[in-house]
Amino acid sequence: MVLAGAERLSRQAEHVNALNVFPVPDGDTGTNMNLTMTAGVTELRERSSASIGQSATILSKGLLMGARGNSGVILSQLFRGFGRYASSHQELNAIQFAAALQVGVETAYKAVVKPVEGTILTVAREAAKHANTYARRTTDVVELMREVLAKAQYALDRTPDQLPVLKQVGVVDSGGQGLVYIYEGFLDYLENGASTSAGTALPNQASSSQTPAASTSAAASASAASHIQASAQAQLETENIEFLYDMEFFINRGLGDGPRDAFDEEAFRKALSVNGDSIIIIADDDIVKVHVHSKTPGEVMTLALRYGEITQIHILNMREQHRDLLHAGMDGAAPPELFADIPAPVPAPEEPAALPADEVAPYGFIAVASGSGIEEIFKSLGVDIVLSGGQTMNPSTEDFVNAIGQLSAQHIFLLPNNSNIVLAAQQARDLLEGERQITVVPCKSIPQGIAAALAFQEDESPETNEEQMNEAIQHVKTGQITHAVRDTTFDGLDITAGNYIGIFNSKIVATAEDRLTTCRNLLAAMIESGDEVVTLLAGEGASEAETAELVEWLTEQYPDAEVEFHTGGQPVYDYMFSVEV
Repeated sequence: MVLAGAERLSRQAEHVNALNVFPVPDGDTGTNMNLTMTAGVTELRERSSASIGQSATILSKGLLMGARGNSGVILSQLFRGFGRYASSHQELNAIQFAAALQVGVETAYKAVVKPVEGTILTVAREAAKHANTYARRTTDVVELMREVLAKAQYALDRTPDQLPVLKQVGVVDSGGQGLVYIYEGFLDYLENGASTSAGTALPNQASSSQTPAASTSAAASASAASHIQASAQAQLETENIEFLYDMEFFINRGLGDGPRDAFDEEAFRKALSVNGDSIIIIADDDIVKVHVHSKTPGEVMTLALRYGEITQIHILNMREQHRDLLHAGMDGAAPPELFADIPAPVPAPEEPAALPADEVAPYGFIAVASGSGIEEIFKSLGVDIVLSGGQTMNPSTEDFVNAIGQLSAQHIFLLPNNSNIVLAAQQARDLLEGERQITVVPCKSIPQGIAAALAFQEDESPETNEEQMNEAIQHVKTGQITHAVRDTTFDGLDITAGNYIGIFNSKIVATAEDRLTTCRNLLAAMIESGDEVVTLLAGEGASEAETAELVEWLTEQYPDAEVEFHTGGQPVYDYMFSVEV
């Protein structure tokens, strides 16, 4: 059942990504949930047991360590609570299954400091609540799961009424949709078993309940999703798909003949970016997972072969797919698979040996960043380990745990530098509670992380430093420039796919066809008195001439401002700005 749920989510991960409210290139809810679920399933396939309690515990551990992004952490907590309840049972009847779902919801709510309704939490809660009520009327777990899915779908359909931003953009909650896909896979397997492939679309199931959920089906959900996708696809010209080959594959460094190069992730990423984008690289010992949109698939394969044997290759021509979608009006179009094949498990790292007290530093720092220039900035500020990640790939809980294990420090500060990474950092801290002293500074952007690192004082106590760093991030305003990936209307702004957008503290405030105009409009919204410190971080896509023109404009427009410029090298966001009083 769990394998089927994971497969269903995997097949629909790109659709879940597309439901992210902001039309930015890094919408990754589906990717994060998929990678989280894959980590749990990988663990489960390796160590599954005839006892549902033991299997649920194994799944919980895999999900916990592999959790990425807020959606992935919440998903891991849902199953952590489920596993906690199920741990003492060999089997679960309908009442126990419903109770396990409820404990999962309670666990997930406790993990989130300020739960927001209209999200995956709401969908899970409403489904579990209905399950506990309905379990009094049936002993059939399959019938109960049918009700769980129906209620989850009903709750998902109502998320735009609970979260205004969803209604404004015309989508349902992405995390909630991901959970519904998992539940669809659960029911599919419970009803059909091994006779049907996991992840296929469910038939229109009529619920035996007379609740409003009775009329809702997975088929209706798929129809609504197709309508949303069709609208977006119709706005895109086929010929404008520049990097037309959607490629996914694994590099197995343990296989292949002859010598191979040492794997350099940053060099590999840069080589792929010459003729590609949407690059995701996940390297775990001998297995490297790769996703890229490329103009030259042959060159990608040649680059990859330097590092090992290529397996599980999937290549789609997105122009061809786009033509088919337009021709078919999106009806019945099969969604692309996203790492549907689960890789072999990676052995758990050995526990680090305890160091003598006189070799332990008082403080250690771990930050998350993407871009060689930004990484160098953090290292120059005393950060010991910079985890690669951010907008396009969120580090997992296990990534944080492993990094913490590498530091010989009495107290460790974690700088997640992204709102979608804070929960994973906190989960790592909670896992090591009692073993290590860890503080998570809830910085939600690179500029906030830099401000926090600057506020640190070596001779102050952990408590004082935490207070000072939290205070510092409150005085930082963050701006980001990227391009829109779909047409939408947001807070009165009509946004066109391909145009540039300026994001000010998580709100889109500017959009234009050219980047320089967007930068100026964004900075004008950020700068108030003109005597602030303004910092520019130029990304991979930034132009030197344009950057020089932007700095000159800032100096002329705001002569009292102190302007600083650094080459950040970050992907996705051509420019990052910070304004400090």
